[in-house]
Amino acid sequence: MAAYLDSVPYSGIIRIRDMMYTVTDPYRLDQGDVSFDAPDTVKAAMQKAIADNRTHYLQTTGVPRLRELLAKKMREKNRIPVEDVEDVMVTNGGIHGIYILCQALLEPGDEVLMPDPEWPPCAGNVLAARGVPVGVPLHEKLGWRYDLDELERRITPRTRVLYLNSPNNPTGGLLTRDDLERIAAIARERQLWIISDEAYEDTVFAGEHISPASLTGMYERTIPLYTFSKSYAMTGLRLGYVAIKDPVIRDRARKVLFYTTSNVASIVQFGAIGALEGSQQCIADFRAELLARRDLFYQGIREIGGPFSGNPPNGAFYAFLKIDPAWSDGDRSTESLAWRMTEYLIKHARVGCVPGDEFGQQGVGHMRFCFCRDRKELTGALESMRQLFGVTV
Repeated sequence: MAAYLDSVPYSGIIRIRDMMYTVTDPYRLDQGDVSFDAPDTVKAAMQKAIADNRTHYLQTTGVPRLRELLAKKMREKNRIPVEDVEDVMVTNGGIHGIYILCQALLEPGDEVLMPDPEWPPCAGNVLAARGVPVGVPLHEKLGWRYDLDELERRITPRTRVLYLNSPNNPTGGLLTRDDLERIAAIARERQLWIISDEAYEDTVFAGEHISPASLTGMYERTIPLYTFSKSYAMTGLRLGYVAIKDPVIRDRARKVLFYTTSNVASIVQFGAIGALEGSQQCIADFRAELLARRDLFYQGIREIGGPFSGNPPNGAFYAFLKIDPAWSDGDRSTESLAWRMTEYLIKHARVGCVPGDEFGQQGVGHMRFCFCRDRKELTGALESMRQLFGVTV
């Protein structure tokens, strides 16, 4: 296994993070880390847990009270029929959730149909489980959604899983109810599993978020995956969760969970209890502010014009912009247009960003900027880009 991991691609996002730590006074539009602070309910619960010496081993799958609250949340908010709290497992963030699911579901050579573009660690976790990620294009002209006939044509006898991410990182594309009904029908007919990554469930600006596991008969073959990182601004605390109805897959996932973490940090779990038992107003407040930041950023991009174009996303908090192919910095040492733009912006404008190439073939020639940073940082980044590209307003 150690040698096999040498073949798993090194993520350019890690490279960019390393680059950004060498920049003085950077604009961190490269990382999807909201600038909000975690709610007071979270901090108070964590402080109380420390004072109460909640610093010892816990159940592998999570604190019982937390799992009860998570099952209730999925029933009432996501409309998923999670009746047995044993279905629920707490993970060390969303990426850990993806890891344990890939390990539990995949045999060597199994294919996983994935959105293209998509956040790179998703394909990396498929590869780490000896699976085969198969990119299915999301089309900009369709609002960064699938051509569902094309999706169905990509299914082969080796296809095991459909991996969905709606709203999508990096495009912000949002699957509609009709999309999901058709995908559910395909999954039933072809006997496929669905992993539904719903990290951005609370960041929807137009349309509605629908959990595929809420559709009739779909919880049996759909594993929903969530995280506290985005909804409660808990990115650094690392807490996610899944719900698995199938007892065989659940038992496998439980073993991987134990082997990789024993139990998720106790203090963080009690913080999550505080988040769920407290007011949920922060979610609506965060969404309203993110919408304002989205509009602020896109207004600035329209004013800059020139090298970037694209429409505001329906969900998540990323601007996925196309680069004008005619743009040039005069340096042809790097073949990728997006990587040249990334390095140009970091070096000359102190603006962090991610080349679309990192997200798949459909991302080539695009850039991802995060507009979840505070307004001061966004306006600073926009002003720096205006100066770099010689735009006056």
